[in-house]
Amino acid sequence: MIVLIPAYEPDQQLLRLIRSLLTATPRLTIVVVDDGSGPGYRPIFDAVAWLGCTVIGYAGNRGKGHALKAGFGFVADNFPGRDVVCADSDGQHRVEDILRVAGRLPAASDAMVLGVRSFSGNVPARSKVGNTATRWLFRLATGEHIPDTQTGLRAYPAAMLPWLRAVSGERYEYELNLLLEAKQAGYAIRTVGIATVYLDHNSGSHFRPFADSVRIYAPLLKFLASSLTAFVIDTAAFLVLSAVTDSVLLAVVGARGISSGVNFLINRHMVFRHGRERSATRTGARYFALVLTLLAANLTLISALDQLAVAAVPAKLLVEAALLAVSYSVQQRFLFARERPAANRSAGRRRKTDSYSRHGPGTVLAQPQRET
Repeated sequence: MIVLIPAYEPDQQLLRLIRSLLTATPRLTIVVVDDGSGPGYRPIFDAVAWLGCTVIGYAGNRGKGHALKAGFGFVADNFPGRDVVCADSDGQHRVEDILRVAGRLPAASDAMVLGVRSFSGNVPARSKVGNTATRWLFRLATGEHIPDTQTGLRAYPAAMLPWLRAVSGERYEYELNLLLEAKQAGYAIRTVGIATVYLDHNSGSHFRPFADSVRIYAPLLKFLASSLTAFVIDTAAFLVLSAVTDSVLLAVVGARGISSGVNFLINRHMVFRHGRERSATRTGARYFALVLTLLAANLTLISALDQLAVAAVPAKLLVEAALLAVSYSVQQRFLFARERPAANRSAGRRRKTDSYSRHGPGTVLAQPQRET
C-alpha cells in the first residue's frame, strides 16, 4: 500500500501527519507531490524527505487533479502492483481513518473506497453548503447517493491507476469527475465513515470558492446555459413562424424543432464531454424521442396541477424545473455517456506522462511533460 499526499504550500500539519503515519506503521511507503509550492516551501519538503518519504514535484502550481495524476504515474512506474490511498496534507484526515480506509480496499480490483464525513459538529458553512450542492448534483447525474463527494481520503486498487490517469480534470473538479465516470468505466464506489475534522475553520484549504466551484459545477452550468439558449431560440422562432404561417400549431412545432436541434448540437459538442463519441444519428433519434416524451409529460403534469387548482405560472415553473432535472439526468447517464470503459479504449494508446529525475535521497523532481 502506498500513501499518496498532494501538497500545495503545506504547513507543519503535513509533517505531523507523516510522523503519525510512520509511528503507526513504520514501514509504510509515503509519496508526497509538491504541486508547485515554490522555493519558500522547500524546507517543509526537505523535512518530508528526511523522514524517509519520496517527494516528487514540478515548477508552477497545476492543481490537485494534476498532482494526483502525477503521483499515480510515479507509483505505477516505480511501485507496480501496489494499491494507493490518497490523503490531504492539511490535517483533516486522522491516521486511524487513513489506515481504516486502506484496509477496506477489497481484494477485487473493481472498486474504490471513499472515507466519507458526516458533517456534524462545528463545520464551516461554505464546506457544508458546497458538499450538499455537489452531493445533489452527483445524485442527479448518476442516480447514486454518495454522502461525501468531496472527500480527499480515497483508496484505489493498483489495477485502477491507468484509468485514474486518463480521466479529465486538473484541479478540484478531477475528484468529482472520477465519481461521475466510475460506473461507466465498470468500477464500484464503496464508502467508510470517518471523522469530520476542520482545523481553524479550514483556513489551510486552498479551495477558491468561486473559481473552483465553477469548475466543479461546470457540467450543470453548461447544461443550464444550453437550455436557456434553446428557450430564447424557441421563443424567437415561435414569434417569427407565427407571423409567417399564421398558424399557432405550425409555429409551436417548428419552433420546438429548431430549438431542439440547436440544443442537441450544443449538448453533444460542448456540454457532455463524451457526446461526440457516440453516433450522431442514433443519439439524435434518441434525443428527439426524449424531447417528445418530456413535451407529453409537460402537458400532462400542467393539466394535473390545473385540476388541483394550482395557478398557471407556479405550475409551469414547477414542471419545467422538474423536467429540466430529468432531462439533464437522462442525457448525462444515457444519451451522452461514455460508451465503454476508458481503460479499454486507452489500452495501448500513447499518452503524455511526467518523467522524473532523482535529486538526492527520497526526493524526485518532475521534468516538464513530453510525448513518450
